[in-house]
Amino acid sequence: MTTTKYLIYSISNCPFCDKAKELLRHKQIGFYDIAVDMKKDIAIDIVSKTGLKTWPQIFIDDSFIGGYTELKQYFERKVYE
Repeated sequence: MTTTKYLIYSISNCPFCDKAKELLRHKQIGFYDIAVDMKKDIAIDIVSKTGLKTWPQIFIDDSFIGGYTELKQYFERKVYE
């Protein structure tokens, strides 16, 4: 059995970052949270990788899915699969 890896790149005082983390906590899903406002080099790397300058940026099993809205849609789709 493999474990799905959830990774959130977030910044401080970000309502959508907080919503994404709360959604995962509500579903009792563990995740890694990397505060990119404390690690500028990582922020630059992620922005160059995704082309986006908004936060959070969420990866599931190393695949970029988007931000909070896309994370919510991801779980809504899983209900119907």
